Amino acid sequence: MFVENLLKRNPDLINQVYKFHRENKIDPDTFVIDLDTFLINAKKLKENADKKNIRLFFMLKQLGRNPYLARKLVDIGYDGAVVVDFREAQIMMKNNIPICNAGHLVQIPNGFLKKLMSYGAEFITVYSLEKLELINTIARELGIVQKIMVRVVSDDDLLYDGQEAGFFPNELEKLLQASKQLKNIEIKGVTNFPTFLYDESSNTIKETNNLSTLKKAVKFFRDNNIEIEEINMPSATSIANLDLIKEHGGTSGEPGHGLTASTPLSKYTDTVELPCVCYLTEVSHNFKNKSKVYGGGIYRRGHMEKAIVKEYDSSQELVKIKPTNLESIDYYFELDKQYDIGTTVILSFRFQIFVTRSNVVIIEGIRNNKAKIVGIYNSLGDKYEN
Repeated sequence: MFVENLLKRNPDLINQVYKFHRENKIDPDTFVIDLDTFLINAKKLKENADKKNIRLFFMLKQLGRNPYLARKLVDIGYDGAVVVDFREAQIMMKNNIPICNAGHLVQIPNGFLKKLMSYGAEFITVYSLEKLELINTIARELGIVQKIMVRVVSDDDLLYDGQEAGFFPNELEKLLQASKQLKNIEIKGVTNFPTFLYDESSNTIKETNNLSTLKKAVKFFRDNNIEIEEINMPSATSIANLDLIKEHGGTSGEPGHGLTASTPLSKYTDTVELPCVCYLTEVSHNFKNKSKVYGGGIYRRGHMEKAIVKEYDSSQELVKIKPTNLESIDYYFELDKQYDIGTTVILSFRFQIFVTRSNVVIIEGIRNNKAKIVGIYNSLGDKYEN
């Protein structure tokens, strides 16, 4: 999906990955991150957001919940993480990373709430009264007042399969009345997902109906004297859509793929952010005049199309690649040609590392020709010992 963009805009990453692979420093089925470029992207994104008074809660599940990257983002001024689920919260807590919001796409399980709230999460998103009441009970036990973000939804909103949730407009009055009886929570935020999406026909990021639902909910709460301080507008957060967030009254976004120039917009546009992630594998064997390369990193919406193949002492070439059928385990991907066993293969596609079995390698110093590996992690954020 992004191979040509990577070749054009960050060839140094490709060359360094090839070198380290030839030196047996990186295994196949590994996502490699160019730390220097990642941080350049992050700083530019934050600088632009700061000018518009937009907070950025970084989302790292697509990068394997990586705590090293999380710490680097906090060090350059990001407030903290939005965690997609409680497993990601555990990794952030283990590594002392601030959590700005938890519970949006995946509610925090009852048995984990006290641990999370003791650690401290600025916001916890809810979409049931039962969860709200339990958070209030635990907050009372801890002697705190927990800020709540309400996820809203309407029948006309876009909902991804497996992510259906939210308070409908006709449920907000009941929620409001119930919250008035709970003294250890405060409704301070509203969110919906996705509020923006890439539109291929216009090659721009556009609003979804979810945004309209969100804005109506904010009005409802404010009309009822509830001070909403955080209007969270996630999805496609990048420099390209900060103006849209500001225009619609948003106060926060959630950069994930925007940090790595792997939003759909990056396929067709030279975004301000530069590509800084690639996937390394190698030829395992040949079968019926086609090369099979090690898999493991597939994501069903990855749009894997082409691979960069670099043979010993030869120039690189672009080759069509066939991902494994989604009904099967991705033990191998198939190249459209045949190559020597062990040949380096580099890809760039849309990724969600936390749902794979891939490794993550972070390289520092590519830009000043002092490249070194600073960490090797599994897909869930745990570091391998050297």
